[in-house]
Amino acid sequence: MKSFWLLTATLLLLVPTAWAQNRTGTVTMHVDLSAQAPGESTRLWLPYPVSDQNQTISAINWTGDYAQAAVYTDTVNGTPMLYAQWPANAKNRRLDLQFTVQRQEVRLSALAEKEPQWNPADYADYLGATSLGPVDGEVKLLAEKIVKGKTTVLQKARAIYDWIVENMHRDEKTIGCGKGDVCLLLQKPGGKCTDISSVYVALCRAAGIPAREIFGLRLGKKATEDITGWQHCWAEFFLPGTGWVPVDPADVRKAMLKEDLKLEDARTQELRAYYWGGLDAYRFRLAVGRDLLLNPPQAGAPLNTFGYPYAEVGGKPLDFYNPKSFVYSIDFSE
Repeated sequence: MKSFWLLTATLLLLVPTAWAQNRTGTVTMHVDLSAQAPGESTRLWLPYPVSDQNQTISAINWTGDYAQAAVYTDTVNGTPMLYAQWPANAKNRRLDLQFTVQRQEVRLSALAEKEPQWNPADYADYLGATSLGPVDGEVKLLAEKIVKGKTTVLQKARAIYDWIVENMHRDEKTIGCGKGDVCLLLQKPGGKCTDISSVYVALCRAAGIPAREIFGLRLGKKATEDITGWQHCWAEFFLPGTGWVPVDPADVRKAMLKEDLKLEDARTQELRAYYWGGLDAYRFRLAVGRDLLLNPPQAGAPLNTFGYPYAEVGGKPLDFYNPKSFVYSIDFSE
């Protein structure tokens, strides 16, 4: 018990309410595309939150001056989305999505060490390559090197997690959460959360471990907060006998940068242990999947990730990394 409270004290900078078991508040997404060029039809897709074993979503409502709006899911990953459209002659194009979220802290401390029989074919969707995440070539060779001598999914997944923490770093110059271009990142191993999580996922898949990126949003730590740029990505791997296990090496590296930590520091070791099977309550899940074909289908290319709002005007996508031209904001309140 004493060691637990010592660990709690050291993590106050990362989890302000020491090891808070849950975080509850209202999230409001405001989108205003009225300033876009008139005379073109406008379409909008927003990641749409749903409840799961770690979060409860309630009081969902949306309002706006759209001609049509409805909730759909993509056909491959089952990722939900709110879709809205405006006709070419629309003078204003606004939509607000609001909901209450209660997020639970995740702490999976008893991971199954004895591996029951399982069929990789059942998880084929989480073992294959994506457009920016190959599982052959140099990725395969590196994965085999990292997991050499490891015999179980748990051992291999942990070896890859340790390699990520020890060899990648957070690069504040990266736009947004990063693109997750794995081959480029192996040459220059610096990026943000999607980058770091994507390398973990690709290496796991190359080693025969089902894995996936989870795209979400961080929750505010104050009573009210602007969380417009707080998108976050972490990863999960499938452990036979346990299920999906969350890992967040990106948050380990972020804390190391923010707090000027070294790998050997006690604080780093504590964070490293926590984010192996653990997640703080200051986040919630929105989407999963890469190379998404939205529903209804977008005119543009498959979406690399779906952690941000996505819109098209006249069939041309807007830059969702730039909320000044693609005007949207996200607010949090307790």
